[in-house]
Amino acid sequence: MGATYTEVIIKPLTGNGKRYKARFLVDTGATDSAAPEDALRRLGVKVVGRRQYELADGRIIEFDYGLVRIELMGETTAGRVTFAPKGSEPILGLTALESAVLRVNPITQQLEKLPASMLK
Repeated sequence: MGATYTEVIIKPLTGNGKRYKARFLVDTGATDSAAPEDALRRLGVKVVGRRQYELADGRIIEFDYGLVRIELMGETTAGRVTFAPKGSEPILGLTALESAVLRVNPITQQLEKLPASMLK
């Protein structure tokens, strides 16, 4: 299986006009999204909490997180973003993907819009 990437715009909830646009790795194994801490601080994203995350290599590390607006593929959602170390690859996690009503097609490995949100 190959990696899936998509262009994402992150904006602070304060609506200050700043934005961070980057190519994010779509990681359906990650719950939350992540972006480099220096980019989030430039946007003015406030730290609202800290939690433990399990990394791909099995290590457990604590990171700060904030709340942001997330725009991709014509959809807008809001969610938690982890303050990843400077230089880290941005990650789009499953929570943002699902709340934007998107999925990774298992055959093509491309993102696609779902026909409807589920309320059941």
